[in-house]
Amino acid sequence: MSTASPVVTANRSAPLTPRRRWWPTPKLIIIIAVAGAIGYLALVPLYYLLWGTFFDASGFTLGGFATAYGDSRIGSLIGNSLWFAAGSAVLSLVVGTSLAYLNVRTDVPFKALFFAASIIPLIIPGILYTISWIFLASPDIGLINKALEPVFGPAAVDVFTIWGMIWVEGLHLSPIVFLLMVAAFRSMDPSLEESALMCGASRLQVFRKITVPLTRPAIVAAVLVMAVRSLESFEVPALLGLQNGIYVFTSRIYFVLRSYPPDLAAAGALALGLLVLAVLGVAISNLVGRAGKSFQTVTGKGFRPRPMELGRWRPVMGAAIVCYFLLTVVAPLVVLLYTSLLKFYQAPSMAALRSMSLDNYVELLGLSQAATALRNSLFLGVATATLVMAVMAIAAWITVRSRIPGRQLIDQFAFVPLVIPGLVLGLALSFVYLRSPIPIYGTIFILLIAYVTRYMPYGMRYSVTSMQQIATELEESAQVSGASWWQTFRRVLLPLLAPGLLAGWIYILVVSFRELSSSILLYSPGNEVLSILIFEQYENGQFTVLAALGVVMVLTLVVLVTVAYKLGAKVGLREN
Repeated sequence: MSTASPVVTANRSAPLTPRRRWWPTPKLIIIIAVAGAIGYLALVPLYYLLWGTFFDASGFTLGGFATAYGDSRIGSLIGNSLWFAAGSAVLSLVVGTSLAYLNVRTDVPFKALFFAASIIPLIIPGILYTISWIFLASPDIGLINKALEPVFGPAAVDVFTIWGMIWVEGLHLSPIVFLLMVAAFRSMDPSLEESALMCGASRLQVFRKITVPLTRPAIVAAVLVMAVRSLESFEVPALLGLQNGIYVFTSRIYFVLRSYPPDLAAAGALALGLLVLAVLGVAISNLVGRAGKSFQTVTGKGFRPRPMELGRWRPVMGAAIVCYFLLTVVAPLVVLLYTSLLKFYQAPSMAALRSMSLDNYVELLGLSQAATALRNSLFLGVATATLVMAVMAIAAWITVRSRIPGRQLIDQFAFVPLVIPGLVLGLALSFVYLRSPIPIYGTIFILLIAYVTRYMPYGMRYSVTSMQQIATELEESAQVSGASWWQTFRRVLLPLLAPGLLAGWIYILVVSFRELSSSILLYSPGNEVLSILIFEQYENGQFTVLAALGVVMVLTLVVLVTVAYKLGAKVGLREN
């Protein structure tokens, strides 16, 4: 005991060494915040959608599925959805692939029209494109029917049918297929086709036995992507299908939620069915893309594509391209402009031309909802593009540059919204914020959350692609010189990422400005956007004011894209 007491005394009298407290670094805080935001945006709405569909006040239930899928009309709904998606995908594939082949592999004339025919329809919002075709092909007021009536009688064509829905959706999607297939045809070695022609094969045989098999992965992927896009389409089924009681998943979900009282569980069950179809389509598309390596024909050996001569078919193909341009680009825009100048919608005549005025545009200036909707659309477009690209730039660094365990989960979570149709996302956010104590539902900020979630995958792709092109030596040199992580990211990486980030910013700005499907279930009076206001004007029968609003919307998009393109060109010049 005597030997132990000095030790105890010594320990008590020794000064205590202060423990060093651990504080998270700014880098760690930013990484955790970005990863948490992506996980929250991607997973929480899906969780609440599943909870609201399978659980009620009494616990687990399948009542929503019994109501939704026990309806006697569910068979026709599923059939209409699949037929609409398949038909639109095939039509867009035939049109887009034909145009891409003519543009890349032949000496077809009027190639300058290909750019306009592929870009302009992407700028026109889907709701305006659909309404334009109502003005053109409605059995009652359609200008095409008025022109064909002396020969084929009244109502020769009817856009309010499943075939009309396929026609409008397929034409609107064909520019996307064109852009996809142009890349596929440009990367294919043309010597294989030239060899077949020298052996005596006809152009049709070459196209069927050589060109199509070599581009099969791109073709199948385009079909699946367009089918998924058609499944989640809302504008065409709502404006064309509901007129004659033709329901698909999206229009049925909208109808269930707009009826009184709204059946959230049944809407959730329908949304899950649509989500399953979308996930299957994307999964099959990814498998086809991986299998596409078996069809690679571009190797290290250089080649120079030489356009094939069309011969006597050259003027025929040129005329077909002009007709396509007039039908898909000029006609929808002209009919919108024509309608916006009328007092009431009517077929072209001398009396109609004499009655044209700018009264509808004057009425728009006095319509407070129009100014509010334009302001909301601009705010949401700019805010969504800025937030998405800012967050995804850091997320791309985590995925590409860091060595954090599980970093690939961030990339995967960021792509979850890609398979969620816009209407399903709006319903899922309704489940979240109707139960949330935070007063977000009914404000413009819930639309901002929906837009950021919906377009997060596109921002991630732009950011990751740009990050992968930058060498790591630049960051290492900055860190060796004493720069912190944030200084390196802000002063070295961001200027180099600027062109790619700006390209993503422009794209997200455009698609957010015209978004409808995820907004239709979330907006409230005073928080309308332009697409919602156009939809309401159509439901109220205000066709001429609607057309004027559509013209303003298209012009605004053109100005935004032009200004952003000029800024992007300047950024590119600085980098070069």
